[in-house]
Amino acid sequence: MAEPLLSVQDLSVSFPSAAGMVRVVDGIGFSVDREIVALVGESGSGKSMTGRAIMGLLPHHAQMRAARLSFGGQDLLSLPASGWNALRGNGIGLILQDPKYSLNPAHKVGRQVEETLLLHTRLSGAERREQALDMLHKVGLPDPKRVYSSYPAALSGGMGQRVMIAAMLINRPKLLIADEPTSALDRELQSQILALLRSLTEEFGMGLLLISHDLQQVAQFADRAVVMRGGRIEEELASADLANAQSAYTRALWAARPSAKTYGTRLPVYGAGA
Repeated sequence: MAEPLLSVQDLSVSFPSAAGMVRVVDGIGFSVDREIVALVGESGSGKSMTGRAIMGLLPHHAQMRAARLSFGGQDLLSLPASGWNALRGNGIGLILQDPKYSLNPAHKVGRQVEETLLLHTRLSGAERREQALDMLHKVGLPDPKRVYSSYPAALSGGMGQRVMIAAMLINRPKLLIADEPTSALDRELQSQILALLRSLTEEFGMGLLLISHDLQQVAQFADRAVVMRGGRIEEELASADLANAQSAYTRALWAARPSAKTYGTRLPVYGAGA
């Protein structure tokens, strides 16, 4: 059987505290191939820290260990700083929550979308511009030439997030990690962006690790869900089966999702009355 695109085995991340080392990710394991896998859980469950560990972006005081952490068969545990620089944006891309903090307000959109090509290719300026305009078009931005020449402040939140997606996909990475990519958007735009990510993942033959707390969106757009709780994996299942999960914790998360039916009512709390 072929090795998956991303393989994570017994991954732990710890931070120093007054009481000693605190483990925020505790011996987890999962894989991602050319599919959409969602890491889901409440705030503080360790899902974002897992994504940062995979990208080699943990704070310097963090301690990480794993039995295996590989991408495309490459051992990431022994990767030097130069190897990480070559990998990020080239093999693995990262989309963060809010474009207001991810895009540099002092630089035009075109320069920021082209940055990965400038770092990892030898294309001419004209070739980079052509590819950037094509990618801005692919992510559904109207009038790509105008957006290319604009500053981020001139863009709406939805347009800014599409620019971020274009910047991360411009060099066709094999794996994209999207950390709460729609949390700053309204519900309609959230669905549009997730549908766009799914479409581009399929078109480019990539893997997508979607980090989210929204089980309803995960059930609609992901292939598999890895449910985290307290730094550990509570359950792994097909996203379409979230409504019928085996774990009581996963069922509580599903029941707590806001809807018109739950408006004005107290949402269930896991463990209450136990």
